[in-house]
Amino acid sequence: MEKTKITMVIAGLGGRGHDIYGAYAKEHPNEVQIVAVADPRPERLALAQAEWNIPAERCFATAEELFALPRMANAAVIATQDRQHVAHAEAAMKAGYHLLLEKPVAVDMEGCLAVLRMAKQYHRHVAVCHVLRYTPFYNTLKRIIDEGRIGEVVSIQAMEHIGYWHFAHSYVRGNWRRAEDTSPMILAKCCHDMDILLWLSGKRARFVSSYGGNFLFRADKAPQGAAERCWDCPVRAGCPYDAVRYYLESGHTSVRAGRVNWPINVLDAHPTPESIERALRTGPYGRCVYHCDNNVADHQVVNISLDGGATINFTACAFTERCYRTIKVMGTRGCVEGNMDLSRLTWYDFFDHKEEIDLHVTDGSMAGHGGGDAVMMKEFIDLLASGRDDEMESSIERSIESHLVSLLAERSRLEDGASLPVRL
Repeated sequence: MEKTKITMVIAGLGGRGHDIYGAYAKEHPNEVQIVAVADPRPERLALAQAEWNIPAERCFATAEELFALPRMANAAVIATQDRQHVAHAEAAMKAGYHLLLEKPVAVDMEGCLAVLRMAKQYHRHVAVCHVLRYTPFYNTLKRIIDEGRIGEVVSIQAMEHIGYWHFAHSYVRGNWRRAEDTSPMILAKCCHDMDILLWLSGKRARFVSSYGGNFLFRADKAPQGAAERCWDCPVRAGCPYDAVRYYLESGHTSVRAGRVNWPINVLDAHPTPESIERALRTGPYGRCVYHCDNNVADHQVVNISLDGGATINFTACAFTERCYRTIKVMGTRGCVEGNMDLSRLTWYDFFDHKEEIDLHVTDGSMAGHGGGDAVMMKEFIDLLASGRDDEMESSIERSIESHLVSLLAERSRLEDGASLPVRL
């Protein structure tokens, strides 16, 4: 029997909406079709219209315009800015759409709980894009734990190595630089991690405490003589955050090296050396990282006390050479540790047994959050095509606790590490 094709609309054509969800539809035309889009940037609408053959009358400047019309697809992708998610999710569910909702669900618990209530009220599937739950790396790790191979989990130590260039791009110069305009870094970047760590532990959080702050990216840390923009800066040659080198000149990362996808295409939808130069001279991504208007933490540690006395220690840090995650889970009879970037896990027990698990493949299927993006999309499409009532692994109901822990971590950070109770 021929599989039902799922139709989708996308609100928000940035690095996730266009580059991940739209790209999946383009690569799997027999599974899913994008039939309408919304984005305030005309150049992004034009790009989507050309790539996905969408009629001009189905290209909207706002998500509000799109969802005010009668439902035109099975599902909606909400990939707009953090503080728009609740309103756009509500409008889409009222219009009849099931949702693939980019994280964070909301910037406060009231918003998260409102989306949960609406999902139940309108009988909609709402899958939150906690893509780490769908990766071979974390699923293998979960299986090792659930099989009892390390005994009972006692402590988890994990780190998100954000990457110096990624942090500068997204959290100093970019959209997520100010907590009051979007959300705190620990929520915007790391609710992924809170979700996966709680899932791996199999336990509920009881208390949260956190420390951190903006250590480097502020005016008092600027090198002597640093200009407001990299293009004009006399000391940029010695600066690792030089935007001109990274986006325009580098033999590895720049448009002149042939890079045209994320993050280059954030500066211009159709990157060329000329368009990137213009963006660096006039746009936000050409600003000196010491003279931006950012205020989110560039490093943060979070401690979580779990039911039964187990603990989680998590670190997020901007000052790493690459973007990747590492983890060690320690139990009563053994431990398991891994590097997601290398797709490798090592299991040990306390009887001198050891197993190396190499999850690395070379067919490209591990791209996009360790393969999680594609798996999540496929499972969401399969769920809608099947008509089943069961929920995704990252359903809205299962995603609430991670958001609460992230929000409490930020509150604790601002309160000098106060230990705060987790009450759902």
